[in-house]
Amino acid sequence: MTPYGSFTFFFIVAILLAPTIVLGLLGKRFYHYNLLATLISLSIIFASNLQGVIALVLFTIWQVVLINGYIKYRSKANGSTIFYVAVVLSILPLVLSKMLPYFSQVNWIGFLGISYLTFKGIQIIMETRDGLIKKAPPLFQLLYFILFFPTISSGPIDRYRRFEKDIQRTITREEYRILLYEGINKIFLGFLYKYIIGYAINHFFIANLRFIAHSQFQHHLYYMYAYSFYLFFDFAGYSAFAIGVSYLMGIKSPENFNKPFMSQNIKDFWNRWHLSLSFWFRDYVYMRFVFWMTKKKWIKNRNVISNLGYVLLFLLMGLWHGLEMQYILYGIYHALLMVLYNSFERFNKKHKWWPQNKFTQVIAIVITFHFVCFGFYLFSGELFKEGV
Repeated sequence: MTPYGSFTFFFIVAILLAPTIVLGLLGKRFYHYNLLATLISLSIIFASNLQGVIALVLFTIWQVVLINGYIKYRSKANGSTIFYVAVVLSILPLVLSKMLPYFSQVNWIGFLGISYLTFKGIQIIMETRDGLIKKAPPLFQLLYFILFFPTISSGPIDRYRRFEKDIQRTITREEYRILLYEGINKIFLGFLYKYIIGYAINHFFIANLRFIAHSQFQHHLYYMYAYSFYLFFDFAGYSAFAIGVSYLMGIKSPENFNKPFMSQNIKDFWNRWHLSLSFWFRDYVYMRFVFWMTKKKWIKNRNVISNLGYVLLFLLMGLWHGLEMQYILYGIYHALLMVLYNSFERFNKKHKWWPQNKFTQVIAIVITFHFVCFGFYLFSGELFKEGV
């Protein structure tokens, strides 16, 4: 069963979380029950996929052993080689699951949500390396974080230390009432975004483009804008569901969108679109690459290092989506946009060519919107379809 993919799923979640809501309104702790609800939900999600269940169990054991092993090692030493090995081993199942479909019809490693679970595991290892996590989390607490069902398939990606504070904090009746109210509001917002606006764009416009567009150019142009809005409302709707259900469970999962089509430049866009993924790549890929290159002093020009960091970040982000050409081009495209904007930003700071006022802000939003939409057009793969 696909999370948030049918009303049946919401009905099951409502039944499962009814005790959580009652306990919360009574001011009682519900952590242990929520862990049980997570396990039951996962068993329902993977009920028709035995291979997925086996892969999930083996993956979870793999990550838990790696995390605990590295934390134990880090308490005694801090060697770079062991750290790199731990990161590679943590990401290995994800890499294999992405590559295996190109060599075999059966992906016995992959399962729903492997990417987001991997990001959680790598994050714990990296923050342990940084000294931010000093002791191994209790087993059930670690399992709860990794397997937290509301966000398992597409995020948002939470951070362990933030998640830990939520489950350790005692929530009062009044606080839970606010969480419940906000959670229900987000769930209804998700229905509006995904099942009303997103569905309407896809069903009534995109599906009928062959009747609406009168030329191939019109088809691609209309598709570019329609798909961009559909992608936002569909994904933002899903994220609203995940965050809303998290709130019902007393966990304030991070927001994933902040008016991305109001961005004034491409950097601003990535501070508004799929925030948890964007910030994850920023913190654990871009910033570490820049720090590493600066420390090694192989390249002295900081602007060159920054631009190389953007290229690495967006190439990896593109490859993470898949090895198909549209994803690779999407990554290259955004890397190029970031490098160009980085250069323009430096130029403008020196020469004050682009003033900051309400008029230029509107122009910047319009320009950025069109560049972003073309990126989504590349991402969609429509460019590579024959007979369009």
